[in-house]
Amino acid sequence: MKKILSVFILLSMMTVMVSCSSKKNDQEADLADLTVLLDWSPNTNHTGLYVALEKGYYTAEGLNVSIAQPSDGGTEMLVASGKAQIGVSCQDTLVPAFYGDNQLPVTAIAALIQHNTSGLISLKSKGIDRPLKLEGCKYATWDMDIEKAMIKNIMVADGGDFSKLELIPSTVADAVSAIQTNVDCVWIFYSWDKIRADIAGVQTNYIDFKDYSADLDYYTPLLIAGNDFLENHPEQAKAFLRATEKGYQYAIAHPDEAANILTESVPELDKTLVTKSQEWLSDQYQAEAPHWGEFDPDRWNGFYHWLYTQNLIDSPIPEGTGFTNDYLPLD
Repeated sequence: MKKILSVFILLSMMTVMVSCSSKKNDQEADLADLTVLLDWSPNTNHTGLYVALEKGYYTAEGLNVSIAQPSDGGTEMLVASGKAQIGVSCQDTLVPAFYGDNQLPVTAIAALIQHNTSGLISLKSKGIDRPLKLEGCKYATWDMDIEKAMIKNIMVADGGDFSKLELIPSTVADAVSAIQTNVDCVWIFYSWDKIRADIAGVQTNYIDFKDYSADLDYYTPLLIAGNDFLENHPEQAKAFLRATEKGYQYAIAHPDEAANILTESVPELDKTLVTKSQEWLSDQYQAEAPHWGEFDPDRWNGFYHWLYTQNLIDSPIPEGTGFTNDYLPLD
């Protein structure tokens, strides 16, 4: 009798396990596949994405999300062509997508960080603590028109002469090392290279673009989506942003835990740098915006209008081009 009872219990357990396994497989089969392409190697700009993935926020919204680094072709082009549904980009990088003969069918759907946190870094010993003092210095440039116009703008605003800045074409992989060579100044994002310099004990000055020109407080980085994806799968786009917002809100409220999630997901990252960067960025993701991810139309349009006034584009980009708040959970 005991043997019969044991066999019955075992069979019952196997039935339950098979049923649960089948149910799990059915649930996984029901998930919609969605690929997110980063703009660069993983860093704290992207933490909310990894948190949402690790915490199961995407799965709860019916999505099977994978995060990938960009390959040849660029994130914008791959999202436009449907190779990925979502991508990380920047408002300045998107200019060719919305202007000219080779526009791309993409739309910005959420701001990952509310303000431009990029600027210029130099050794404190060089005394470059304001744009005026860039005169006579050497700057490592990507030789891009928009880049040079921005630096000229803040120099002129501070009473400086842009022609007195020596431009050295250079692709800088390590900004902290670069400013300790013959280069005086490099463009960086505060949340990564400025904090990295501080951790290394390198004394630096930092010039914040948005401190000298409201027009340069553009959105960088942000999330884009392909227009076909938005048109054909609007509910998936909304579900993705609901989950992503939860990921970033978690990072805002729990920066140390979020840093741990990022470094566990990407073990090659320096944990000290990620932790310090996460602490600083936790106040920057949403800042004073009413909602995470929400675009201010005036700021968005203002940057593109500035490009036209600087003769960087031949005709204006119409107001409202290239962004939407419609897919964000703004309730």
